Amino acid sequence: MPSLHEESLPASQRQAELPDLALPVRGSGTRRPAHIVGHRRRYVPVPAKFALASGLAFAWLGFSVWLSLPWLHSLAKDMTWPLAVLAIAVLAYAPGWLVAFMAASLVLDRQPPLRRSSPQPPVTVLLPAHNEAEGIAGTLQYLARQDYDGPMQVIVIDNASSDSTLATARRAASELELSARVLSAPTQGKSHALNAALRYVETDIVITLDADTALHPSAVGNLVARYQSSPSDVTAVAGAVLARNSRDNIWTRMQEWDYFLGIASVKRMQGLYQGTLVAQGAFSLYETEAVRRVGGWPDAIGEDIVLTWRLMEGERRVYFEPTAIAFTEVPSHIGHFCRQRSRWARGMIEGIRSVKPWRQPRPMTAMLAGIDLLLPFIDLAYTFLWMPGIVLACFGLYWFVGIYTAAVLPLTLLINFLLFRYQHKRVFVPLDLKVRRNLRGLVCYVLFYQMLMSPVSVAGYAQELLGLRRRWK
Repeated sequence: MPSLHEESLPASQRQAELPDLALPVRGSGTRRPAHIVGHRRRYVPVPAKFALASGLAFAWLGFSVWLSLPWLHSLAKDMTWPLAVLAIAVLAYAPGWLVAFMAASLVLDRQPPLRRSSPQPPVTVLLPAHNEAEGIAGTLQYLARQDYDGPMQVIVIDNASSDSTLATARRAASELELSARVLSAPTQGKSHALNAALRYVETDIVITLDADTALHPSAVGNLVARYQSSPSDVTAVAGAVLARNSRDNIWTRMQEWDYFLGIASVKRMQGLYQGTLVAQGAFSLYETEAVRRVGGWPDAIGEDIVLTWRLMEGERRVYFEPTAIAFTEVPSHIGHFCRQRSRWARGMIEGIRSVKPWRQPRPMTAMLAGIDLLLPFIDLAYTFLWMPGIVLACFGLYWFVGIYTAAVLPLTLLINFLLFRYQHKRVFVPLDLKVRRNLRGLVCYVLFYQMLMSPVSVAGYAQELLGLRRRWK
C-alpha cells in the first residue's frame, strides 16, 4: 500500500508520535526479520510442562508452609488458628504459589516458531471509535504502513461520537488509499459497534483494534502468522499491547512496566498452556465464524473477556503472539486509570459469571480460569491486611507484614528478570526495537503499583457484585 508523507496531512491527521517504550529503526516498508521463523527444537509436550510447573509451585508452597510455621503460631495466639491460617493463606501461600507457578512456566516456555514469515489470507480489521477525531487518522496511517502481503479490509465504526470522528476517518482513509468502509453505530458501547460491523465481514479471520492504538509495521503479519502456525482448534490469537505514552508522567511510566513485564508475563504463561484468558479488543485476531457462533460480542463491560471465555467453552484454544505489537494510549490521570482498572476487574467477574471455570472443557484452561477465582481474595487481603500491616509493622507489630511475607519477593524479581530478558532478546531485537530507560517508573512500579491496583480492583469487584452503573470512560 502506498504510504503518505505526514506533511501532506493536516496537523490533526498527522501520524502520532512514535511509542515511547520502543523506537522502530526500520522504515514502514521493511519486511519481517527472517529469523523470527525459527528452526525446530526438541518438542516437550505442553501437558508435561504444565505438570512440571505445577509440581514446582506446590513444592514452593510446601516450603512456604514450613517456613511460616513460627509466624503461624505467633499469629494464632492473637486471632485464633482458623483466622491465622486464613490470613496467611491469602497473604502468602496463594500469592507465593501463583508467583512460583508463573516463574516455572516462563522458564519452561519455548514458543514454537512462526512457520510463515509472509502470510497472505484476507483479513478484516474492525476499528470502533467513540470521539476519536484527534487520533483516528494516525491509527489508520499505521494500518496503511503494515507490511502485510494479503488483502486487508478496514471497517471503521463511529460509535455515537459527538465530534468529527466520522468525517475524519473517511477523509484519512481516502487520502491513505486504504480499502476501508466507515459505518455509524448509534448505540454507544463497544460491543454494539463491533457487532454492527460483524455482519459486513466477509473474511475468515477478523482483527479488532482500538482507535488510539499504533501498530508496529509487522504486527498484523505476525498475528496472522501465529494463527496459521497453530493447530486447527485455535480460534483466537491475542496480540501484545505496550504503553505508547509512557513519558507523560509518573502514572504512565509505571504503566509502561506493567504492560512490558506484568501483563506480558501473564499472557505468556497463559499462552504457553493455550488458554489466554483475554484476547483483548485492543489488538487480537478471531475466527469470524467462531465469533458468530457464540453470538458476537456480548453487551458487557468486559466484552472481550466474556467472548474469549465463551470461545474456550466450545473446546477451542486461544494463543498469544508476543511479536505482534500494538502501542496503546494508557491513562495519564489517576482518575482515568482507576476507572479503567476497575472496569477490567468487573470484566473478570463477568467472565467468571458467564462461563464458570469448572465448565471449561480443557483441564489446563479450567485451572487458569480457576486462578481468577483467587485474585479477588488476594486483592482483598492486600487491601485490608497487607497495607494496614505495613503501618502496624512500623510500630513493631508484625502480624501481617514481616520477614516471612518477603519470601515472595525473590520470585517476583526472578519473573521480572526473565520477562525483561525475553522481551529484549526474543521480541525487541528481532523487531529492531529498543527499550528506553525508565528507572524511576520501574522503582515506583515495584514498590507502589500493587498498593494502587488492589484497592482499585476491589472497588471494581464491588461495583459488579452490586450491579452499579457501567462507565466505559
